[in-house]
Amino acid sequence: MEKFVLDTNIFFNMSAGINLGQKTEEVVINLTKIIKKLKEKNKADFFVPPLIIDEFLSFFDDKEQTFLKEFISLLTIKNPKIDEMKFSSRVFYLLVEDIRFRHFRGLNIAEEEIKNAAKKFLLINEKLSEKEFQIKIGEIIKKFRERFRQATRFGFLDSVADLDLIVLANEIDGYLVSTDEGVIKWAKTFGTKIMPAEVWVKRLEYLLED
Repeated sequence: MEKFVLDTNIFFNMSAGINLGQKTEEVVINLTKIIKKLKEKNKADFFVPPLIIDEFLSFFDDKEQTFLKEFISLLTIKNPKIDEMKFSSRVFYLLVEDIRFRHFRGLNIAEEEIKNAAKKFLLINEKLSEKEFQIKIGEIIKKFRERFRQATRFGFLDSVADLDLIVLANEIDGYLVSTDEGVIKWAKTFGTKIMPAEVWVKRLEYLLED
């Protein structure tokens, strides 16, 4: 029996190439049908950590919808055994090095944006009202947040939920299915088995036909 650990983004990233629907509800419903058939045939099992379930449900206003309950009922919700898993110390050296690099890059961006803000306001001769000031400074803050996020979070593990996916996939010797570049990058570092979302769907189709 094949084992898959599912990340939230495969249901919401419509550009991932899984082609199971035009919107999330369609993807979940179609995937539910596939999972149900595979479980009946004992061909595959699908695991999700509790934090990922919480993350998944947070995207829905009505969490009691029938299609959500049916989908979740087919999943094996499991916490990784974080006290029992062992990883090479090299992983943590790489992690610390990456954090340090991102911190330095984030500081540089902060300095650049502060300088840009100062220059912008020095060029404004007229006195700004409170509302005008908030609008001007809001534009600068928005740009800073976007750049800072890109520098410090893109391609990185930015939540415990991400780490849960990697540890659980290693624990059960399953394939991690995600479209998150940070999760995929660090899963490779941790030696986790990975299956790209578009390949995963093809694999499910093969298992159904087998």
